[in-house]
Amino acid sequence: MMYANKELEELAAFYSNQLLNSTIPFWFPRSFDQEHGGFLLMRDADGSLIDNDKAVWIQGRATWMLATLYNTVEQKPEWLAGAKLGYDFLNKYCFDTDGQMFFHVTRDGKPIRKRRYFFSETFYVIAAAAYAKASGDETAAANARRVFDLCIQYATTPGLLQPKYTNTRPSKGIGVPMIMMNTAQQLRETIGYTPCDEWITKWIEEIERFFVKDDIQCVMEQVAPDGSIIDHIDGRTLNPGHAIEGAWFILHEAKHRNNDPHLINLGCRMLDYMWERGWDKEQGGILYFRDVYNKPVQEYWQDMKFWWPHNEVIIATLLAYIMTGNPKYATWHKMVHDYAYANFLDMQHGEWFGYLHRDGTVAQTAKGNLYKGPFHLPRQEWYCMQLLKSYLS
Repeated sequence: MMYANKELEELAAFYSNQLLNSTIPFWFPRSFDQEHGGFLLMRDADGSLIDNDKAVWIQGRATWMLATLYNTVEQKPEWLAGAKLGYDFLNKYCFDTDGQMFFHVTRDGKPIRKRRYFFSETFYVIAAAAYAKASGDETAAANARRVFDLCIQYATTPGLLQPKYTNTRPSKGIGVPMIMMNTAQQLRETIGYTPCDEWITKWIEEIERFFVKDDIQCVMEQVAPDGSIIDHIDGRTLNPGHAIEGAWFILHEAKHRNNDPHLINLGCRMLDYMWERGWDKEQGGILYFRDVYNKPVQEYWQDMKFWWPHNEVIIATLLAYIMTGNPKYATWHKMVHDYAYANFLDMQHGEWFGYLHRDGTVAQTAKGNLYKGPFHLPRQEWYCMQLLKSYLS
C-alpha cells in the first residue's frame, strides 16, 4: 500500500492529538513532586500512585520529554517548570560520590540501587542537554557534555563498571553503541558538541560489523568479542523491538546526513530482518524475545507484547516509508499502528497499558513502574508528528 498525502495529514493530526490530549495529560502535572522534586511516575491505569520510589532512568527520560516538548512544540511554562523539577532532582540526589549514577532511589532521593551499566548517565545527558536548550542554562549544557564524556570512558574502558569476577564467556551487547549513538544525536541536536559526529560514525560501524548478520538475516542482541554468535541460550536470544529501535536511530542519522544511501540501506536491512523475526503472524503485534535458531527461549515472557517495541516499530516503519517510498513500509506501519492503538491504548484514562498477553489481552494494568514511564510512547507520538509535519510542509 501507499499513503496518500491526506492519510499522512490525518496520521500527523492523530499523533498530535494522542500526545497532547491523552499521553502527556495522563502524566503531567499530576506526577510533579513539588515536595521533593522529580516525578512520581509509578501509576495504575487510572493514574493512582502504586509506589513513590523513583527510577533514575525514568526521571531523566521524563525531564528530556518535557524539555523537548517545550523546545519543539510549544513553550508552555508548565513544561519548562516540570523539566527543572526533574533536572534539579537528578543533580541533587542521583549521583553517587564516585560520580556514577544510581538506578533506583526513594521519593526523597535516598539511594537504593546502582547497576553495572551506565544508562542512567545517558538519560541524564539527554535530559540536561534538552533542559539547557529550553532554559538557556549554560551549566546544564556543560554538565551534559561532561557526563557524555564520562559515558564514553565507561563505554571504552572494559571492566570500569564491572564487579571483580571471572567471566569465562565474554560478550558484547548492541545496547551500548545503540544508546550512545542516540545520546550523541540528542546532544548534537540540542546544544551541539563537536565530537558527536565522529562517535556516531564509530558506533554505527560497530553495529554493522558485529551485530548485523546478513547471511542469516538477523540483528543479534549480543555476540562474542569477535562478532561470532554465542551458541547458548543467552547468546541466541533476540529482541526484535530493540534491534528495530536501533534501525530507526540509524535511519535518523541517514536523514541528518542528507539521506546517506549506505545508512538508509543499513537501517532498512535491520528493520526488514527483525520484522520477519518479530512480527506475530498469527495474532499480530511484536513478540518480545525470539531465538536466532528458533529454539526455545528461556524467559517466560518471550511471547508477550510489551508497549515499547511497538512504539519503536511504529517510528521505524514510518521513517523508512518516508525516506524510501517503499510501499511495504507503509503496509507494515499500518499493521503495527493499528494493532498497537487497538490493544494498548486505554480509551478511558489515556496513555497505554504496558503489558499484553500474546492474544492481546491486558496482562496487568500498571502504566508506570521502574521501567515504564513518559518516554517511549510520547517520544513515538512526538517523533512521528514532527516527521510528518516536516514531510508535508
